[in-house]
Amino acid sequence: MSLDIASIDTISEINMDYTATIFLRQRWTDERLCFDGNRSLSLDGRLVEMLWVPDTFIVDSKKSFLHDITVENRLIRIYPNGTVLYALRITTTVACSMDLTKYPMDKQTCTLQLESWGYNINDVMFYWTRGNDSVRGLDTLRLAQYTVEDHFTSVSEAVYETGRYPKLVFHFELKRNILYFILETYVPSILLVVLSWVSFWISQSSVPARICIGVTTVLTMTTLMMGARTSLPNANCFIKAIDVYLGICFSFIFGALLEYAVAHFCTLHRPSSKELPKDEDEEAEERNRVLAAAANNCSAPDNVNKIDSNKSSKTSINGKKERSKHSGCSSPMSVMKRLFCIFDCFHVKNPYHIDNYARFSFPLSFIIINVFYWVYYLYF
Repeated sequence: MSLDIASIDTISEINMDYTATIFLRQRWTDERLCFDGNRSLSLDGRLVEMLWVPDTFIVDSKKSFLHDITVENRLIRIYPNGTVLYALRITTTVACSMDLTKYPMDKQTCTLQLESWGYNINDVMFYWTRGNDSVRGLDTLRLAQYTVEDHFTSVSEAVYETGRYPKLVFHFELKRNILYFILETYVPSILLVVLSWVSFWISQSSVPARICIGVTTVLTMTTLMMGARTSLPNANCFIKAIDVYLGICFSFIFGALLEYAVAHFCTLHRPSSKELPKDEDEEAEERNRVLAAAANNCSAPDNVNKIDSNKSSKTSINGKKERSKHSGCSSPMSVMKRLFCIFDCFHVKNPYHIDNYARFSFPLSFIIINVFYWVYYLYF
């Protein structure tokens, strides 16, 4: 057998299949058809019913048809030594299992399997005419989204309950062109993330402006995410690379909106500049009173022990127990001091500094995540 790929019309990720038009050529030798002469004899395609032909079929075909304009596209040619050439022009839709985990930076390997329907390996054997060169047409093929990177042929057997049947397999590897997705999805999503950072340079008192930017970018990002899923299966268990990236961008945009909510809340609850030192002193005094009260509670038993140190041995034993309690108080004291320090670190003294931190942290973290994203999906 040999193949010519005339065209690959569509490759559908939704239906997990591809549609191709092929020229299938089969050759075999039938000694009953030998005749004298040195020229081949071409017959009408309708005479195929009078000859023996292999019962070849396409294994994973969902839908196929033989072209019949203006007549059935069949070719029968007989050579003097009894060799028969039987050629067909077929358009077929073949299933292709795809792994969309790295979509749109993915590579897909599809197959075209030719198998005998009724004749097992004891009746007929299949083989490629010229090995890997038996399939032609892929070098000149131009696809919209893909590039054919490699193709090869193989010979195997299909094992069923009814026996073992010969099978030929043609493998071809498709690499998706990512430039379209960069211009259509990645660049707009990056620009939306950058647009959401503009609010960091707008005054916190401009509530309508910052809310408008935040809500607009969130809604636009949601629309972009929905549009990116229209060309993919609705019920798909794969977490695709493009979904991960759009999720990252959406998180940054939503985080920018939350950042303003936090900053605005802290601004509203910030005391006036005249009352700020007084409140800070009162807060420090309150913290010191709590720590002093805890220290007095722990030191009181120790003072009692010093006064009653000359009493009987029973009293001294009780004093030791009390001192052991005092030593146990040091641990809660240190924990309380650490908690006060931690709470003091999270205390926002000036809410206007939140925007200054966001101007630096948001772009830096977005760049770092992008580096990890592209390195992982392009090289792993």
